[in-house]
Amino acid sequence: MKLVRFGGGRIGVLRDGKVYDATDAVGADPKAWPPTGMIQLIADYESLRPKLEQALKGEGRPVDSVALEAPLVWPHKLLAYPVNYLAHGHEMNSKNRANINGFFLKSNSSISGPRDPIVLPDVPSREIHHECELGLIIGKRGRHIALADALDHVFGYCCLIDCTVRGQEERVMRKSYDTFTPIGPAIVTKDEVGDASNLGMKLWVNDQLKQDANTRDLLVDIPNMIALAASVLTLEPGDIIATGTPAGVGPIRAGDTVKIEIERVGRMEIPVVQGEGGSNLAIKKEQAQ
Repeated sequence: MKLVRFGGGRIGVLRDGKVYDATDAVGADPKAWPPTGMIQLIADYESLRPKLEQALKGEGRPVDSVALEAPLVWPHKLLAYPVNYLAHGHEMNSKNRANINGFFLKSNSSISGPRDPIVLPDVPSREIHHECELGLIIGKRGRHIALADALDHVFGYCCLIDCTVRGQEERVMRKSYDTFTPIGPAIVTKDEVGDASNLGMKLWVNDQLKQDANTRDLLVDIPNMIALAASVLTLEPGDIIATGTPAGVGPIRAGDTVKIEIERVGRMEIPVVQGEGGSNLAIKKEQAQ
């Protein structure tokens, strides 16, 4: 099943190019604050699934006619695994590896939707890079999760672009600008995706293919990512794990269009625009030189 948010926080099911409104069926309130309707749906999915199936009997709207939003906002945690493809480590001349260094956190407020622009901070002395990643959505609470049970805690997957300002500041600071984690277009449940250890993934900038890889090349695979995270913290329904980027990262600039496609998960096409502000003391010092 493909789950989406649209039209001001409404929840829908995407099937065959149409969105079926399931907001009322699952008892979600689009105006609720914080906007955790999708998280509640994920937590109660098994009991709510019949209502979602019933919603598919209603009248669908063409997906291009609705305003798709980030399928999940306000997660309890947004985790990310750095340098989780060996070739990416080589291209960055980095000794860091996800199987050595573990994970880090990104700000939840960096999440944006499949049609929202990536807004670049005003940091002309720095490059801002795209990173093509598979997003993993947790479906069941857990701590100290055994490796054999890890996949039981997966709810589904989405496309995810991890944007980053290159530099020496803490990673979480350089990756947490607003709009620096586009996700979508839908959350695809794990039963529909199937084996996520063999998914082709690609990213283009202005129709030029920049990244082309497969999740089979992950250094830390999905079960081990979940087990490692859960050895430190409690995973909650709706938590997002950015599973790492393959080789081919590079700069994005205002006016660019970034496209990401992951096999059996989806495709997003996102414009890049220039924003204001976003500098810090280190960057201001660079710009003054």
